[in-house]
This record gives sequence, C-alpha cells and structure tokens, in this order.
Amino acid sequence: HSGHASVRANDGGTPLREGEVTIGDALKARGYATGGFGKWGAGGRGSTGVPEEHGFDVFFGYYDQVHAHSFYPPYLVRNSAEVPLPGNVGGRSGETYAQYEIMAAGLNFIREHQSAPFFCYLPITPPHGMYDIPADDPAWDLYAGEEWMNDPETPAEAKNYAAMVSMVDRNVGQVLDLLDELELTDNTLVVFCGDNGGQDRFKTPKHPRGYFGPNVHPTTGVEFRAGKGSLYDGGLRIPFVAYWPGKIEAGTTSDLLFTQVDLFPTFAEVTGAETPDDLDGHSIAPTLFGADAAGREQPQHDFLYWEYGSMTAVRVGDMKAVRPRPTKAWELYDLSEDVSEANDIAAEHPDLVEKFAAIATREHVPANPGTYPNGREDHEKDRRAKWGTSKDAPAPKKGSAPASRPKTSSLTSN
Repeated sequence: HSGHASVRANDGGTPLREGEVTIGDALKARGYATGGFGKWGAGGRGSTGVPEEHGFDVFFGYYDQVHAHSFYPPYLVRNSAEVPLPGNVGGRSGETYAQYEIMAAGLNFIREHQSAPFFCYLPITPPHGMYDIPADDPAWDLYAGEEWMNDPETPAEAKNYAAMVSMVDRNVGQVLDLLDELELTDNTLVVFCGDNGGQDRFKTPKHPRGYFGPNVHPTTGVEFRAGKGSLYDGGLRIPFVAYWPGKIEAGTTSDLLFTQVDLFPTFAEVTGAETPDDLDGHSIAPTLFGADAAGREQPQHDFLYWEYGSMTAVRVGDMKAVRPRPTKAWELYDLSEDVSEANDIAAEHPDLVEKFAAIATREHVPANPGTYPNGREDHEKDRRAKWGTSKDAPAPKKGSAPASRPKTSSLTSN
C-alpha cells in the first residue's frame, strides 16, 4: 500500500528502486512475454525505475506523466529510446496521434506473442492531460445529432472528453476482438480498471460537480466526497471489470472491498508466479472464479491504508478515518450510513479514532524511492516535450488536427 510503496508522489518522475520486484518481473520469471504500452510513471529515463529494468521486455509510450499530457508529442519512448512521431512538435495538434500508435503497438504485441504466455499491460492515458482527439476519429459519429454535443454552451473540453472515453471503449473492443480472432479468449484474463476516482471536470452552474458528475449517482443524486487527488471516497472509488469466459461467471458483481495492491498476488496465483514476501495485497481469485475453483474462501483485509500528499486515511469494514493533514484532527465516518462522508462522528467514538490513528502510525514507513544514477537530462527532456516547440494553444476546438490512423488497419474494427 502507499505507506510502504517507493513511489508515492504524483510528480511523474519518482522512480522505483533498483531491483524492486514488479508484476512484470514475476511473470517474466514464469516464462511470460511482458509488454507495457501507455504511461509508465514509475521512473523517468535515466533512473533506476525504467520499465525495461523491472521485468518488461518492451515498454512503449510515455515514461513521464508530464510528457503524457500531450497526445501530439514529438516522440514517444521505447525501452528508453526515442521514437519520433512524424509531423509533431508537441502541444495540442500534429499529424501523428500518440494513442493510435500506442494501441497499435499493444495489439501487435499480442499478435506477436499469441503462441506463448504473455502479459500485456495497457496503462493508456485518455482521457488525461490535454483533452485532444482527432476530428475524424470514429468516436465523434456516436454523438452525431445529440443536442448537448451541438450546444455551443457545452464546454469544448467536455465534448473532447466524451469522444475520448468512447475511443477508449473502442480500444477495449479492439483487444477483445483480437483475442477472439486469435482464439485466445478462453485462455486470457482481461482486467479493466481506473487508476483514481473521478474529478469534477468542466464545471458549470448547472453542473457544480463537473459536467459528467463522475462522483454523483445519476439516479439518486447521492455524491462521493471530493475526487481525484483526495483520500475521501470520491478520490478512491474506481470501476473494475474482469473478463474470462468459462472461468468468471458473466454478469456477476461483488461487494468485495479491495484495492489495486491485490492484483499482483491475484495474477501470481493465476499464473503460478512467485511473489515477494512484503506484498500487502490478497489474491482475489476466490471472488473472480468462486471459492470452489480457488480451493478456499476469499480472504478479507483487516484494514485498508492510504497516504497521499498531506492526507492519510484508514478503513476498517464500513468505518473510515481521514486526516486531511498532519496538523488537523482525525475525522471518522460510517460509510454504511454516510457514503458521502458528510457527518464526522469522531467525537462520538474516540476509541475508534485512537485505533485508526495507531494503524496509520504503524503502517507508514518513510518513502525510499529510487535514484537517477544516469542523470535527469533525458527525463527533463521528456517533460519539455509536452509542449516541444509548439505554441501554447489553450482553447481547443472540437477535435484536433486530423492525425494519422494506425498502420495496423486490420486491427481497428470495433
């Protein structure tokens, strides 16, 4: 969890330590081909955290989060080497749309390794950073004739955001279609999830929690508090979908309380890979496949712990404590009755506050990130590539300049 992790900042460059074991390492040792395509964010070029030193045969995309703000950078990175994108100088327009190239590379990786075990990690960036998408992307066709899309009062960024979400939906379909084509569907576990809670983007007077209200229930109006970058539930709740025909019963849902730290032990159990001794997660295989198939009941977390910036949070069952910053008092919420974290009951339960504070003290270990033994020159270059030599273009139009389509046109069907 984030009290033990080496990478805790959202600065895009804090690296993993040399020799720190990742899912990529564990699966590679098990004989899997390992590929990553998208945004790494666990160590910039020149650091001890580059993906090719942490179990990935290939990683293509962005190593740094600032670099990943642009979908038209002058280059992407493959195993620390620059791969030029024709017609791009950075910023918000160009000739080569980075997401198309990243998805094409990921799909090619699956095709190239269809005859042996593979792990394809797709930490794609849309919608993120600068919300740009080509004006000729098929996603726009889905919104033709919709009143809100044609309304000039709708924020332009919100329109782009919607198209980017639909593009990602198409990208997921491309992966599933390829697995079907290669007859790999019945032997492949596919997981799709978010990496942080929703954000109140594109606020208007009619939409105070953001144009799409990601933390507002669309029917009841009940809200999660705050959003991305916060340890209130609006910043923590994410979608999670798992797909494996014949192994995972279709249409099932679960109220299991788990986090992404549980994925490493889950993938290790599925593949027979070994894990480090210091993982905080539990395999969720019994939930995915059933207790009978897994041979045991689903283990439960005694607690969940988070820290981010100045915030700390601890959850035990339905009770959750939040400390907004070290100089503030702990807050306590009963999520079974107060999912919006609006009623602080800390004064009524000093014993629970003391218990949760003790967990936080115990679980926080000072961060010990990696280093940049080869210097930060390439890393800083990547960050500058966000804008490159382009001029700042803060006011987007619907779509950006048309970009080149994937070269692997046979893989672009829905």
